[in-house]
Amino acid sequence: MNCRARAAIIGLLGVLVLLGTAACSSSDNRRPATTQAAPGIEVVRVVPQTRADLPAGLVRIEYTSRLDGASDWALALPPDEGRTWVVCIHGHGSAGDQLYKRADVRRAWLPTFQKEHFGILTPNLRGNAWMSPKAAADLNGLLQYVRTEYKADRFVLASASMGGTSNLIYAVLYPKDASAVVALCPATDLTSYYQWCRQRPQDAVLQQIADAIASAYGGPPDERPEPYRAHSALSHAQRLTMPVFIAHGAQDAVIPVSQSRMLADSFKAAKLHYREIPEGHHDTPIQSMTDGIEWVVKRMR
Repeated sequence: MNCRARAAIIGLLGVLVLLGTAACSSSDNRRPATTQAAPGIEVVRVVPQTRADLPAGLVRIEYTSRLDGASDWALALPPDEGRTWVVCIHGHGSAGDQLYKRADVRRAWLPTFQKEHFGILTPNLRGNAWMSPKAAADLNGLLQYVRTEYKADRFVLASASMGGTSNLIYAVLYPKDASAVVALCPATDLTSYYQWCRQRPQDAVLQQIADAIASAYGGPPDERPEPYRAHSALSHAQRLTMPVFIAHGAQDAVIPVSQSRMLADSFKAAKLHYREIPEGHHDTPIQSMTDGIEWVVKRMR
């Protein structure tokens, strides 16, 4: 090949590189600024929340699941300093704004989260999903998004009831995502809890919970044992190597205290603190959130 031919080929290659770069740049410019992607979810838009009763800086993250295209949302309040976030999942019958709408929860929890300078993520997470496989995949995508968008590097999972149950399930599924867990009045094994609910047919609330669990998991435990087994914190307690704080009322008529006792009895790690409140009912442990956060934060350092 002579010098003139070689020069022509080199010049052509340079043009092709420039065209490719321009095409990539043009494609990037066409992407809507409000659309972000993360594993598991596709964020459609982020909407600032400006109501006077909500904290300044709160945004609503609207997204679709890459599993099945389901639309959902979460509220995010970026931290004023630091890169630790608390993930607060709502209870059964509530939604992703429970932390801000339910007065007793807001009074007991929000100042504690803000005192620690946590970012706060409150996902709706498919409603009454009890950390089903699809809900877990969506939350994993949300956390990836928060890492990318807000530079989060640690997550404290802190919730009660269905939320506390969900915290423990997610922590055994994705232990690297959980720097600590605060679970108030949780169910630690959905199979036995589902059966306990069905044994009380006169209690309409328990039947609604059992129906929701069966719907989220694609059927009752006897028909779908594998997802229930995989999502049992009790069966996979050895994965809970992070600090774990559990509080439960001994008189709880919604989620029996036996659920927490089973996990506490099988938990050999030194990083578990179990508090049983002798006269406590289902909502009593709400007041334990401050103690729980203080306990796990000391052990995260």
